[in-house]
Amino acid sequence: MTTEPKDATEATREVNERVRASEWLDWDDDRDRQAATRGLLAALDPPVITTGDGRSVWDLEPYAFLEAEEAPPTVNPSLWRHARLNMHHGLFEIADGLYQVRGYDLSVMSVLRGERGWIVVDPLVSAETARASLALVNRHLGEREVVAVVYTHSHADHFGGVEGVTSVEDVLAGRTRVIAPVGFLRSAISENVLAGAVMGRRASYMYGALLPRGPRGQVDAGLGKSISLGSSSILAPTDEIVETGQELTVDGVEIEFQLTPGTEAPAEMNFYLPRLRALCMAENCSRNLHNLYTPRGAEVRDAKAWARYLDESIVRYLDRTDLVFTSHHWPVWGREACLEYLEKQRDMYQYLHDQTLRLANKGYTMLEIAEMVELPASLAREWYSRSYYGTVNHDVKAVYQKYLGFFDGNPANLHPHPPVEASRRYVEYMGGAAAVLERARADFERGDYRWVAEVVNRVVFAEPDNVEARLLQADALEQLGYQAESASWRNFYLMGAKELRDGIVEAPGRGFSLGMVRVMPLELLLDALTVRLDGERAAEVSLGIELVVDEQDTEPVTYALWVANAVLHHRRGVPLARPDLTIKASRLDLAALLFGLLPLDDAVAAGRAEVDGDTHVLAELLGLFDSFDPHFPIVTP
Repeated sequence: MTTEPKDATEATREVNERVRASEWLDWDDDRDRQAATRGLLAALDPPVITTGDGRSVWDLEPYAFLEAEEAPPTVNPSLWRHARLNMHHGLFEIADGLYQVRGYDLSVMSVLRGERGWIVVDPLVSAETARASLALVNRHLGEREVVAVVYTHSHADHFGGVEGVTSVEDVLAGRTRVIAPVGFLRSAISENVLAGAVMGRRASYMYGALLPRGPRGQVDAGLGKSISLGSSSILAPTDEIVETGQELTVDGVEIEFQLTPGTEAPAEMNFYLPRLRALCMAENCSRNLHNLYTPRGAEVRDAKAWARYLDESIVRYLDRTDLVFTSHHWPVWGREACLEYLEKQRDMYQYLHDQTLRLANKGYTMLEIAEMVELPASLAREWYSRSYYGTVNHDVKAVYQKYLGFFDGNPANLHPHPPVEASRRYVEYMGGAAAVLERARADFERGDYRWVAEVVNRVVFAEPDNVEARLLQADALEQLGYQAESASWRNFYLMGAKELRDGIVEAPGRGFSLGMVRVMPLELLLDALTVRLDGERAAEVSLGIELVVDEQDTEPVTYALWVANAVLHHRRGVPLARPDLTIKASRLDLAALLFGLLPLDDAVAAGRAEVDGDTHVLAELLGLFDSFDPHFPIVTP
């Protein structure tokens, strides 16, 4: 038992060798490599992107180990193949006037040539990677201004780098249009606000943020290599797509849109380019099974709606489509190949939905169904149906949860003990920690890592300082990571092993930034404050503050903010009868005041705020707010 990463055990080698020997998987199929390299025009050399002060935000060089064709024993061979395909990077021409920059962030940036400028689709996670990608385009295709940005959906890897391709000034001046599906702005900035701290912590596990790049560490993230570590922001849309079939002509380019809300994102859309006979499927298709439930945490996605919208795409567009491209991975060329791809992606989600509910209606529980459902051979043999990102196991559980929730109907599970209390009792029942670990070591030697991880977790939660238990748990999680086909699962397992061995290490995080707050409605900011209110501290408190948003060229808007019954309430346009304090300021300054980033006295002295009433009331309110440590434990109590 040591804190060092281990090699693959014989049991793990056998598991991965069975994957390599699978009759379902055609290891000689070279079509993905050909598609991933087709149309390459240029690439960054070296593939490194830095900030102005030299800090690295993207670097593919540590992944040089993936040059080896054969997978090492510590990586599932199927995942190794996918990780190698995700290494193809550069500027690619995929149709006449349509280009993609791939391999410089988790997502793909597509660029469409208009009459006088570029239309940029999904400008990556960070401004730095988006800026470098656009520079690569301009350097090899000729300098053009960006006349429009299209956000296909409301996830940060598809809008966060927008200020790397345009600016606030260009959007406000009308030089750049920003096109997005209806509901985009609220969805984009709300998903990570109310549960932002816990989502961010879990995302560091999902993407392997702290893992070394290598055969014993992070090899891929499924949708791409990793997430860039630059600056992110958001610009509000100037054009909203409100219905399927809506058409826009952008810089001479005709675009037809299809809304697909509630699929991969709450606000999402596909679009069709008739001149090019090209269909952009946003992230509703990708070269892997996607998440219906994402391990970082998010609302469960609707498998039935996902399949229905894919079918609608087939009906509306496939008889006039020769190219399908997406915002991750590489395109599909040829009508028949495009049709087969969309049909099988559709059927994959429909199958998971239907079979989960079939078995649920027979009385099986969520955990049972997740072990019973497998994709049929016609789907499972396709490389683009493999579990590099989402998994059949988690997607089945997501379908069950969407319809039936987390409770399985067994009253024994109606009110179970929380983990620490239950673990203490389990360990006592099993004869104490020493007896559990003795049996678990024997199970580890037999290669039963899944059971070892489950049972030793009880010892870790009962006795978090038990070093022997932590190290055995880490070794079991590590072997499970080596076996995982899903990059997300591999990263979760290996991050858990690392934390058990080394303790919690702070990972780069993304909190509130000016680039996000400046377009965030005040109602959403106030919603974020409500979940910070410490109910116990606020139990006997009653106070009221009136906020007056005073912006240039707009009428002032009043918000009532008050604490009663240990709840923080807010209303727009309804003044309080007798507020304890009234604050008049811009929306940004009010946000800074409420989040404790700007002292009220300083704001008044600088002429940025006007007040009426007891200014101590704001300090009293701020004193009721809890703070969130984004580095809380996950694999220990």
